[in-house]
Amino acid sequence: MIRIAVVGEIGSGKSYASRAFGFPVFDADREVAKLYSNNKSLYLRLKKKLPNYIRSFPLQKKELLNSIIDDVKNLKIISALVHPLVRNKMRIFIKKNIKKKAVVLDIPLYLENNINDKKDFIIYIHADKSQIIKRLKLRKSFNLSVYKQLKKIQLSNAQKKRKSRISLKNNFNKNTLKKTINMIKLHILKNERNNSRY
Repeated sequence: MIRIAVVGEIGSGKSYASRAFGFPVFDADREVAKLYSNNKSLYLRLKKKLPNYIRSFPLQKKELLNSIIDDVKNLKIISALVHPLVRNKMRIFIKKNIKKKAVVLDIPLYLENNINDKKDFIIYIHADKSQIIKRLKLRKSFNLSVYKQLKKIQLSNAQKKRKSRISLKNNFNKNTLKKTINMIKLHILKNERNNSRY
């Protein structure tokens, strides 16, 4: 099974690109949302660590964002509790799909948290900054302060690009992006077939 990881800036189109492969996708953001909704143990641990912010269950994303806006150190507290649970979900996902040709990992801070395996096929998605900000502002949950805080803990775009096998420019034309993804998909599968001969 090939592990394809899609990395890039927030708002660069990673999720759409991940789905375009047509392989099973591990969507970390979706898994985190499920944890916030269903995991009472996580809620109690976060409430203990951040009593001035966490007030209700299910966990409210707005409360967590407010804690990060007030102090970026709170992001590390949240991450320390959430990330191990997400990693476990990822392990379950990979085990479930072990017989598939490939899976796609759509995980924020994938490189920063050392989730990557040396055999992973990493694809870096980038886009014009102005387009990214324009699209992010359309999201109801977008908060510029949180965005800036998250940028502080991320690797630079140059570092992400260096760690990736392919760099892909996204102009937010879905048809163009899908065609490019299909070409990359064929390239990955061809390489896998060639490598398996030896």
